[in-house]
Amino acid sequence: MNQAVLPKYKVLFVSSEVYPYSHSGGLGDVAGTLPLYLKALGHDIRIVTPRYYVVDTQLYKLKKDLHALGVPIGFGEQWAGIYHGKLGSGNNQVPLYFLDHEFYFGRKGIYNDESGKGYDDNLQRYTMLSRGALQLAKYLDFYPDIIHVNDWQTALIPVYLNTLESNNRLSESATVLTLHNLSHQGIFYKDDIVHTQLGWENFHHMGLEHQGMLNVLKGGLYHATKINAVSPTYAFEIRTGDGGHGLDGVLRDRASDLVGILNGIDYSIWNPGADPFLIAPFDQNHLERKLENKRELRRIFHLEQRDDVPLVGLVSRLAWQKGIDVVAEALDRIMSLDLQFVLLGNGEVWANFFFGDIGRKYPGKAGSYIGYNNELAHKIEAGADLFLMPSRFEPCGLNQMFSQRYGTLPIVRHTGGLADTVRNFSEAKRASEETGTGFVFHDLHAGALYDSVGWAVHTFYKKKEHFQQMMKNAMAQDFSWEKAAVDYTMLYQSAVAARKAF
Repeated sequence: MNQAVLPKYKVLFVSSEVYPYSHSGGLGDVAGTLPLYLKALGHDIRIVTPRYYVVDTQLYKLKKDLHALGVPIGFGEQWAGIYHGKLGSGNNQVPLYFLDHEFYFGRKGIYNDESGKGYDDNLQRYTMLSRGALQLAKYLDFYPDIIHVNDWQTALIPVYLNTLESNNRLSESATVLTLHNLSHQGIFYKDDIVHTQLGWENFHHMGLEHQGMLNVLKGGLYHATKINAVSPTYAFEIRTGDGGHGLDGVLRDRASDLVGILNGIDYSIWNPGADPFLIAPFDQNHLERKLENKRELRRIFHLEQRDDVPLVGLVSRLAWQKGIDVVAEALDRIMSLDLQFVLLGNGEVWANFFFGDIGRKYPGKAGSYIGYNNELAHKIEAGADLFLMPSRFEPCGLNQMFSQRYGTLPIVRHTGGLADTVRNFSEAKRASEETGTGFVFHDLHAGALYDSVGWAVHTFYKKKEHFQQMMKNAMAQDFSWEKAAVDYTMLYQSAVAARKAF
């Protein structure tokens, strides 16, 4: 559709994290990028998020509103401050509002304490965000056509619009609920429903009740006007018993209102031709410069300087979802191949210790950095030849898209967004033909992972023309946010129509 004739909407975008202010994963990346592209299409969009104490008000020059916002919650009302900021720069800026409440949001972590355990009062915290976002809209006299909510932390908003807010102007707003990761559902004891001020009439199998517990996401799924997952394949997988995390029946009930919209990546940040973190920027017409980044990466991780050997990179949370246990099981066999391996990430305690020791165990061949380092993540994407991403499930995934942009061929499991973004190598074709953009396997076990890495390494050594063409194919892929923003606009249009008919 011609972007000039796309409908324009007033959108309230509510998220528990927004990059660069707060960030723990893909949700923050999306919330920090998608609204800018929606604004560029002409939508009047505002963002609401908590002001965690990782958000430095002075650094970001946030302005505090003199008005305190009353938020109905629990057995009464809490008062929240409001900070005003902007997302973006220049002519494309989106108003950003932070809800400030010291007791609920004044902590070092976003969702978890320092031990990794979720805060006991997360239901109250995100009830404050959900109800507070609606109160803020009233205060601003901003009555949106669409309220776009994300994951369980804001899934109470569609419930409120159909219940406690059903007799005011806000109830006319359509809602879109985006699922970034269905495994996180906001499950609490049923008596905790009192914190939401929702009555027990909402605690039933087509509402907030699930196996005797309060399930916030389930309520949102039944009340949202439209639902989307962050890739087409993930939208299919979550309707199955294997991928639905207990909510597959709900999603099959709502199948006609569920679509998959693939996330994009920000090419102003992930651009090998203008990446300030790279020792040698490059593009698909100057792939020889990629070798300089590979040498730099080997230097950082104290690997042998061998230009002829393939370098495999991994940047990930070290978690079960990411298949890290299978990488650990297969690692000895993988390291028996003539390759080098570098890892950046942190997560489960055992994995931090296991992978933190690989430099000592495989000297000159492997190295690791346990933690997160954005500059190093860019260097790995640019300097590696291959990128390992064997996820058990992956709603969308971004690193496989970053990798392709940098000519680094991904080795991925066929699931979710990985299946939608990586085309498997076709050995039968000539190098001059469409040969794929990576290496794809299906069964997640150590043998399959080893075989897939071995296949990629064999291709590097024995089919150099194919490998080079695949690098160019990968770099030519378009994973920009422009298409996703158009797709979301079309979803908004269908949501508005459905709400009017409600």
